[in-house]
Amino acid sequence: MDVFTAMQTAVSGLKAQAFSLDNISGNIANSQTTGFKRVDTSFVDLVAEQQTPSRQVAGSVAANSRQTTTVQGNLNATDIGTNMALNGEGFFAVATKSGDANGQSNFATGDSYTRRGDFALDKDGYLVNGGGAYLKGSSLDPLTGQATGEGPIKVSNSIIPAHATTTITYSANLPKTPATSAADANKPNSELIGDSAWRASSTGAQVKISDPADIQKFVATSIAGPALTAYTPSGGPVGIQMRWAKVQNGAAANGATPATNDIWNLYYADKSTVSDSGTSWVNAGTDFQFNSSGQLISPASNAVTIPALTVGDVNLGNVQLNYGSGGLTAYTSAGGTVTTNTQTQDGYTSGTLTGLSITTDGKVSGTYSNGNTIALANIKVVQFTNSDGLKANSNGTYQQTLESGTALVGLNGTTVVGSNVEQSNTDIAGEFSKMIVTQQAYSANTKVISTAQDMMSALINIIR
Repeated sequence: MDVFTAMQTAVSGLKAQAFSLDNISGNIANSQTTGFKRVDTSFVDLVAEQQTPSRQVAGSVAANSRQTTTVQGNLNATDIGTNMALNGEGFFAVATKSGDANGQSNFATGDSYTRRGDFALDKDGYLVNGGGAYLKGSSLDPLTGQATGEGPIKVSNSIIPAHATTTITYSANLPKTPATSAADANKPNSELIGDSAWRASSTGAQVKISDPADIQKFVATSIAGPALTAYTPSGGPVGIQMRWAKVQNGAAANGATPATNDIWNLYYADKSTVSDSGTSWVNAGTDFQFNSSGQLISPASNAVTIPALTVGDVNLGNVQLNYGSGGLTAYTSAGGTVTTNTQTQDGYTSGTLTGLSITTDGKVSGTYSNGNTIALANIKVVQFTNSDGLKANSNGTYQQTLESGTALVGLNGTTVVGSNVEQSNTDIAGEFSKMIVTQQAYSANTKVISTAQDMMSALINIIR
């Protein structure tokens, strides 16, 4: 290695440090860019000649970029429900808009990928981030929850239709000894509610209590059950009042007398507004039998059907009462009243979209004026075996390469954080430190060049 080679090596050092400064300047410039991943610089030595160890000299240098796509930036909370950030590895799949034709947006084929999650609705209802990338995923039918197509997510602001009540989900504990207004709640069956004919028939046919005197006795010997609002197919509300009546007290086996179980019947009012004597009560048609331990033994299923549930002049049709496994019990209760654990129904009136939010499992959920929150789309999130092998494009997007591997769809342990964005992972203090070191190294390389020049001048002066 000679003086000329030393100058060439110093020039390579100047180029390498200039390359490093270029990355530093870009990192600092994008310190406030949402989802930006800083680019670090790695240096590699180049040996021009193969020499023996005793004659080997330090060679020139080259500078390469080192991506930091796997280094997460801080999450910053926002007031925008459609903003989102990935807590963990992965990228949002996005599309680039290629133009508009006949009032329809056209998008380029293929996916790009980004960590920039400042998505918001555009005028057409698409979710687009600040870099102009459109979020991709699968749209869901708001009524069935089934996927209807995949591509850029478009949120419709159309009214969701009403849904009639078809299922009541209910779980509760019925007291072993009900606290009724009657003198003794543990009287025999015929005295408990006045007439054994009021019980559910063996065929499951409904029985209606309509005589005013019987109604008063029924109310006095029963306890309040579920009370809820159901909905007709057009979304009209219907108030449903129910009561539980214990129609048989269980008894242990005694000689020739077989053991019996506690039996309860469920009744509902035929009017939304209940009065002591003017409201008839309809038996739902099922004997609920409990053993001495308070566990439901019949029906064996987890749900029963209330046939032709009719309140006033509104027939809701067959409504399923779903209590699930272990949802109905008859344990001893000090208060003697029903302890309700779950009480919901699946009907609702029509509604308009009032807001959007993002769930941790990557769903775009819409909140509607009828109080419902419905999943509207699944966000497409992908991961790569080598994320640092992605090729960076403008506007915070990346392209798949051979080095990155193929995209693996799924969160795979990553969570989506709504109303947040990921900040740049640039550390200003760290970049200033690197800039100082780069400046010193650049100046030192210039000193090598000036020294080599002095040495060459001295050699030329010898000739002279």
